[in-house]
Amino acid sequence: MYRRAGANLEVLLVHPGGPYWQKKDDGAWSIPKGELDEGEDAEDAARREFAEETGVTISGTLDLLGEIRQRGGKRVIAFAVEGDIDVQAISSNTFEIEWPPKSGRMQSFPEVDRAEWFDLQSAHAKLLEGQRPLLVRLAEFLDNPRTSRAP
Repeated sequence: MYRRAGANLEVLLVHPGGPYWQKKDDGAWSIPKGELDEGEDAEDAARREFAEETGVTISGTLDLLGEIRQRGGKRVIAFAVEGDIDVQAISSNTFEIEWPPKSGRMQSFPEVDRAEWFDLQSAHAKLLEGQRPLLVRLAEFLDNPRTSRAP
């Protein structure tokens, strides 16, 4: 999700929840994303995952930014949508892990513990390295919105 704040372009990034990511900041943030269910359309998955991670339903048109592969090999098909949400009001789904490790205790953590709006320069520093090309693609798309990008 992106928005225009005066002359500036801002993008919405989310910070992963859970104890592993708690003290990580630069290079730890992500676009809202997740796994495709078997047979699921990528655009439908993007809408579902955005809602699961933020509690907000996307109603606008999604514009395809294309596909990237993250360092670990995870395939990400990304879309852009103009919008504006209150980052203080996000509500994420949760996951369970054994924590502390080998304690035998299962604990629940939010998949996303916070969201923020960043200008492109700040977003570049915050975003996972493998997702940084998406910022370039977004800027290029907004400069020339008729350009189509195949996944």
